[in-house]
Amino acid sequence: MLYRRAFPIEFNHCDPAGIVFYPRYFEMTNHVCENFFREAVGVSYAEMMKQGAGVPTVRIETDFRAPSRLGDVLDVTLEVVRLGASSVTFEIIGNGADGVRLVVLITLVWVKEVEGTIAPRAWPEAMKAKLAGFLRAG
Repeated sequence: MLYRRAFPIEFNHCDPAGIVFYPRYFEMTNHVCENFFREAVGVSYAEMMKQGAGVPTVRIETDFRAPSRLGDVLDVTLEVVRLGASSVTFEIIGNGADGVRLVVLITLVWVKEVEGTIAPRAWPEAMKAKLAGFLRAG
């Protein structure tokens, strides 16, 4: 199953040439991940922080395929391509009207503070089940 989100390209995303400044794509990627956890997994980043937990990025690989311009709207999809005991790897694809603009593989790790130590922990079962629902088939 895919998580899908429309992402309009705004002035604040662009450089003076009117195209997305590449670091802004990392902000967009975080935006998509954060909203995925809140909307699809049912746990917001704010709730995670209150629990002494979080999902920091430990790896990100990005392929910039074509520029996005002010006024474009990207159709962004997120799919789980790997689900580990404490980690998840998403493939995030940003599609414009003319094709793929961006492909991101991003790995997040579930961490939680226990007795003053923040370390990777096993996914809570309810979260892991929701993540598994977005796992790529095959």
